[in-house]
Amino acid sequence: MVAKVITISNQKGGVGKTTTSVNLAHCLALHGAQVLLIDLDPQGQSATKLGMDGEMGAFYFLTTAQSSPAEVVFVKQWVRETGRDGLKIIPGNSMTNSAQMILGVQERPVSYIRDLLKLFVRDGFDFILFDTSPSVGGLQERALWASDLVIIPTATEFASLDALAKTAETLRALRDTKGWRGGMMGILPTFFDGTRESKNSMDDLQSEFGDKVLQPIHKATVLRECWSEGKTIFEHAPESRSAEEYSALAKAVLKY
Repeated sequence: MVAKVITISNQKGGVGKTTTSVNLAHCLALHGAQVLLIDLDPQGQSATKLGMDGEMGAFYFLTTAQSSPAEVVFVKQWVRETGRDGLKIIPGNSMTNSAQMILGVQERPVSYIRDLLKLFVRDGFDFILFDTSPSVGGLQERALWASDLVIIPTATEFASLDALAKTAETLRALRDTKGWRGGMMGILPTFFDGTRESKNSMDDLQSEFGDKVLQPIHKATVLRECWSEGKTIFEHAPESRSAEEYSALAKAVLKY
């Protein structure tokens, strides 16, 4: 695999996975990288946040055999231009849930998604990013196993710490029992607002994970506004603190 594969994952919703996926992908592209974002969340919000419609691309990516030239062409036609240089997307929608059930019935191995990515080896991508759903299951495990790096966005609130622990345990189990060779790049604290709960949560994260805790993303109105505008933070508010924070994350990825 030529491209570096990064999965944005947490078993809890509302922690900023899709916001992180979209903004990190765009910032990497702004630095000159060729990036493919694959939306494995059945809500299909990666496309929405880019001002696009959710589609069945992820379903067909996951369920098409790719055993013939015609099937390869069919899958690749779901790679959509985003209107942003260097950034393409395979959009998803609610049918991704059906794909997960099909993979389970077919008893696809944990390496299945990694094998599917061989389709894009010669397409010149530097990074392939997975935005995943807030759940536990075979699809999430296969995406994690396909990854070279995993970033876990975690809201700086006590309610998020349990889901973080479960996600970290999933990574340990994949490494110890299923031969995963990737690694956790870090915990990304999100929605940091300087309250006592937020500061205490940061302290707990740093105590537990040390230098694996990345620079936090502050809670910001401009990040909410991006969704309604169908823009990334680098388009909507490029001079904002949020843009600086996601730029720092992208630079950390580029150095990794």
